[in-house]
Amino acid sequence: MGRGRQLPVLRLTEIVMRAAEGGSVAAIAGEVGICPAMVRKWWHRFDAAGSMACSNEPRPGQPRKRSDAEIEQVIVRTLESKPPAAAHWSTRTMARATGLNQTAISRIWRAFSLAPHRSETFKLSKDPLFIDKVRDIVAL
Repeated sequence: MGRGRQLPVLRLTEIVMRAAEGGSVAAIAGEVGICPAMVRKWWHRFDAAGSMACSNEPRPGQPRKRSDAEIEQVIVRTLESKPPAAAHWSTRTMARATGLNQTAISRIWRAFSLAPHRSETFKLSKDPLFIDKVRDIVAL
């Protein structure tokens, strides 16, 4: 398992069930398809925290830099307006208009599959709940 990844709940359930049946660490590791150290790690977590062992722990890395409001501002501007004297937004013009950097704009657009420069595939959303749905997705 790679660094920072969560063990699937199904595997955790298998580990717990097989351990409760009296299976050895080596046997469980072979049956589930993971290393013995991982079996021990998750068995101890489950033993200490019960079903809460399935919840995700904070992971290493830099915290998020952009707020939901900033992301919403970019999406709303992209979908509902055009830049002055241009046919569509570019990452550079959007960055200047919002005060964010070009990379942030590009990441936001990629995350929401926005491509204002591709007129043949770009559609404005007429869904009145679109912003609420975006907030739900960003919160994940």
